[in-house]
Amino acid sequence: MATVELHDIVTDADRDAVLALQRKPGQERHLGSMISHFEDALEDAHACPRYWSVHDGEDGTLVGFVMISDGIPAETLAADDDIVGPYFLWRLLIDASHQGHGYGAATIDAVVRYLPTRPGADALLTSCKAGPGSPQPFYLRYGFVLTGEVKWGEDLLRLDLAHRPTEA
Repeated sequence: MATVELHDIVTDADRDAVLALQRKPGQERHLGSMISHFEDALEDAHACPRYWSVHDGEDGTLVGFVMISDGIPAETLAADDDIVGPYFLWRLLIDASHQGHGYGAATIDAVVRYLPTRPGADALLTSCKAGPGSPQPFYLRYGFVLTGEVKWGEDLLRLDLAHRPTEA
C-alpha cells in the first residue's frame, strides 16, 4: 500500500519539479496542464488555494500534486456562487509514470488527515465529469458520493469526514 507525504511548494525548484509532472494521454480532457493549476490558484485566490507536491512516503520521490480550497470563509461562499467549499479538492494529479500504484488514494488519505486540523472541516467536495477516462469511478471507490448537483458542467461529489474513522 502506497504512502505519501505532502510538501509545501516553497522554492522555484519545488515549483519547477511539479511543473514537470505529466498526465497520461487522454487525461487532458479532465485535467488541465500543471501551469494552469498555478494560474488558477492566482486568479481565484479568494477560493483559498492550498497546494502541495506529493512524495512517496518511503523514498521521497516526487509522484504528484494536489490542491484544495482550504477553508473558504462563509461570507465568500455566500457572495460568490462560482466557488464551492469550504473544503474542495481542486486538483489531483499523479504523474503518468506513477499512476496505478495507489498514490491517488494515498494522497486523498493525506488530505483527509490534514483536514481535522482545520475549522469546520466536516466534508471534502470535488467535481468531475463522467465519461471515458474520468476520475469519477476512482472518487466513488474512495468513498465520495454524488450530490446530485452540477457545477461548471461537472458532477459535484462529497466525502463525509465527520463519520470517517481516524488513525490511531
